[in-house]
Amino acid sequence: MNCLCCLSAESEQRRSLHKSIKKYANTTEFAQFANLSLKTDSGRRKFIAQEIDKIGKGNISAQVFKYRDLCNATNNFSHDALIGEGGFGRVYKAKLNNMEVAIKQLDRNGFQGNKEFLVEVLVLSLIQHQHLVNLVGYCSDGVERVLVYEYLKNGSLEDHLLDIPPDKKPLDWDTRMKIASGAAKGLQYLHETANPPIIYRDFKASNILIDGDFNSKLSDFGLAKIGPTGEQTHISTRVMGTYGYCAPEYASTGKLTTKSDIYSFGVVFLELISGRRVIDKSRPSEEQNLVEWAQPLFKDKNKFQLMADPKLEGNYPMKSLYQALAIAAMCLQEEADTRPIISDVVVALDFISKDKTKEDNAEHKVKKKSKN
Repeated sequence: MNCLCCLSAESEQRRSLHKSIKKYANTTEFAQFANLSLKTDSGRRKFIAQEIDKIGKGNISAQVFKYRDLCNATNNFSHDALIGEGGFGRVYKAKLNNMEVAIKQLDRNGFQGNKEFLVEVLVLSLIQHQHLVNLVGYCSDGVERVLVYEYLKNGSLEDHLLDIPPDKKPLDWDTRMKIASGAAKGLQYLHETANPPIIYRDFKASNILIDGDFNSKLSDFGLAKIGPTGEQTHISTRVMGTYGYCAPEYASTGKLTTKSDIYSFGVVFLELISGRRVIDKSRPSEEQNLVEWAQPLFKDKNKFQLMADPKLEGNYPMKSLYQALAIAAMCLQEEADTRPIISDVVVALDFISKDKTKEDNAEHKVKKKSKN
């Protein structure tokens, strides 16, 4: 049982988080950061450090690193240390203070600017969860913008699902469901525990990182937005994200809700089930868009197996496949209001896992009985 003082501390922390993030919900607060280039080198670093410390009420856990220390750790950001690359910049593996880390050096001409840099530091410093990547620290020396994360051994979901070479063993069904469940729990924390709620806005396979035990964690929070509060039904914002993963109502109107993340989750979950990319120009024209290809198949149970990844070679419980496709179909509803909330998705995924355990136990008992 929680004591009153613990509950009081927890409530106070929540109010602080609400106040800290809400202050920056208004994008005009970021205007100062757009003018960072006008400050001196030392002024930039000091300004960002002070702002982050002020926002976090002194509770920011992220360390402030000097650029030269990160250069030393990565051997001047050498190609040998490079482990990933994208529109944001490059990611390097290194050791800092005897700890393996992933160092993301933002491209000065890339998608992630000063505003996104601050948002990522804020979000990952003010909230922590086992299914959100841990921010170790950051660097804002001069024009450099660098983020330092915990290193996750197995890279991204994309590496194991969509970019696997012919000689690499594909993810089995149970591992896919485990990854989906962990990612859903990370999203659940953002939507239902964080106060105010946070809309992730960039849920995709390359942003789901995997540790050595195939536990999944959400990463890259530069596009995260504060969700609607009070009487608000949505927030209006410039459309950002990755083509194919964006919810249709958000892509067409710029109206963003937590249900926009649910749609993106549905896309990734369908990728997990099918082993197909959301957009794949190498396929026949009618199969290039994953969601459009799947929609008519959702309506015919006799065709459900056509949506399972051929690399699984039929090694999955048929009941689990049906349940997983039902979850994906609900998340991909055209109308946002008809999509489930994330806690319902988490419960449904847990049900699949428990149902699979019951089937395995029953099968084990049958085998044991036949031996006797």
